[in-house]
Amino acid sequence: MGGFGRYLAAALAARFASEGMGMAVVLLALERTGSAAHGAFVLTAWMAPHVLAAPVAGAVAGRARRPRLFYAGALAGFTAAVAGLAALLGRAPVPVVLAVAVLGGSCGPVVTGGLSSLVAGLVAEGPRRDRAYGWDASTYNAAAVTAPAVVSLAGAALSAGPAMGVLALSAALAAALAASLPYGSHSPREDAYGDRGAASRPGLGAGLAALWRVRELRAITSATTLAFVGVGALTTTSVLLARGLGSPGAGGVLMTAFALGALAGSLTLGRMTSVAPGRLARWGMAGTGVALVAAAFAPSVALTAAAFAAAGVADGPLLTATLRIRSEHAPAAVRTQVFTLGAGLKVTAASTGAALVGLAAAAPPWTLLLGIAVLQLAAAALHLLVAARGRVARLPVTGRPAGSATAPAGRRTPGGP
Repeated sequence: MGGFGRYLAAALAARFASEGMGMAVVLLALERTGSAAHGAFVLTAWMAPHVLAAPVAGAVAGRARRPRLFYAGALAGFTAAVAGLAALLGRAPVPVVLAVAVLGGSCGPVVTGGLSSLVAGLVAEGPRRDRAYGWDASTYNAAAVTAPAVVSLAGAALSAGPAMGVLALSAALAAALAASLPYGSHSPREDAYGDRGAASRPGLGAGLAALWRVRELRAITSATTLAFVGVGALTTTSVLLARGLGSPGAGGVLMTAFALGALAGSLTLGRMTSVAPGRLARWGMAGTGVALVAAAFAPSVALTAAAFAAAGVADGPLLTATLRIRSEHAPAAVRTQVFTLGAGLKVTAASTGAALVGLAAAAPPWTLLLGIAVLQLAAAALHLLVAARGRVARLPVTGRPAGSATAPAGRRTPGGP
């Protein structure tokens, strides 16, 4: 298996473990304590550190002299936390369990954006790298489809403890595979600092500064963060919507349809390298919003599931486009910070959406879904607005785009935003 093949296997194994944690933690808490709320608190502790740990993880990864040791070690810590929660949840004092969840969640940015930042070092720049990001995005969607199903089946056949044990084994496999990767064979990271030494390497705020200064990064980060407030509310809303349609157990069917659609979208539309990634991202967010509007007014579970699948197909290429934009426009010295920060912001936005829909759960479900759809459409409009402002700002007095003689359209020029 080649380097990129091993990377995909590692990413899928790690993200399988990550995607399965939500269901596994709640099932284990319910089994051992009789309280799903206990599981929700543990899950919150697992998710909360993402945005705080992201800049630290990115900076440490960018400065690491032995990236193999860093990534394998972070995934080993992730594995230990999953195994620790499987053993301690419902048995050990709550503060101890929450502390383990926080430590495990702090490794989360490596599983998401941190791993994705390695693609640039494994695949040479060009169409092959663009297609590689499509495959990378598909690992998220494949994990989202399979992990909850495997956890549910293992929990039903055995118990929630062994189900979480499966996730720990998957995370351990990811750590072992990460230790075998050829780091940086196509990446400029090794030369990003020249001969100036560690003192010149970027600090914790460098990635955040790049997200703000670089127009393309600012546009995609602000838009996807807004969109993920809605995505985070979608699971709870699907359950409420299914109950309103007379099928209380069909919420999982709706989310499975969305996840399968997203997997299909990432493997097809996500591989359209001829379309500019910014445009692909806008199409994805707008298409997701339109499909969810249709789902809000669908009269049956079957038609709602079809609309959810269509929304997933539109959402599938969004992650691919996001990864391409980060890779193309992030300065080499802070690329890993940009990836981890972007992922951390999205996870935090999703947890905010989940909390908001919990507060509004008494509202008619179709209105909640409409709200989620509006957030997707607003995110597409926000991306267009931020990108357009950047283009207008670069018009000099003569009306000719700055750097037009030397810079390809849509690419950041030296000294540009």
